[in-house]
Amino acid sequence: MTGSDNGGTAGKDGRMPRTIATTTSVGRNELLDFVRPRHSMILLTRRRDGSAQLSPVTAGLDAEGRIVVATYPQRAKVANLRRTPDCSVLVLSDDFGGAWVQVDGAAEVLDLPDALEPLVEYFRCISGEHPDWDEYRQAMRDQGKCLIRITPTRWGPVATGGFPPELA
Repeated sequence: MTGSDNGGTAGKDGRMPRTIATTTSVGRNELLDFVRPRHSMILLTRRRDGSAQLSPVTAGLDAEGRIVVATYPQRAKVANLRRTPDCSVLVLSDDFGGAWVQVDGAAEVLDLPDALEPLVEYFRCISGEHPDWDEYRQAMRDQGKCLIRITPTRWGPVATGGFPPELA
């Protein structure tokens, strides 16, 4: 057994204690508190044929409580979201065995020049202040970046891995 399956260090009898899987239902404010410090996410969009397209992304949470992702307009996820804005995001903890939550929502894609100030906010919510905002803005223009903004409409419980209670 590994990671979230065994729960850590051995007890007096040499056996590994077993962590029990958990699910915690949360309201919108608790959801946002959970998402805010986490930046590793998996974005699920839908291809033209309806099949899933998954993208690992670095994301943040803007002041309106939307999940934000900086990317390039040429990416498959952007084309998919322009066609079908419904999507899901799996928000992961820094520790892969840590808690996670699935957030479903409606996405919008902001292109330059409308994306410029939201890209500044994206940077701030992930990394804090930039030493030269004019330089950052110019880099976003030069790279032709766009911003995906996802408004949460539904979310699952915050979950952790482990054993069912009857096996722990």
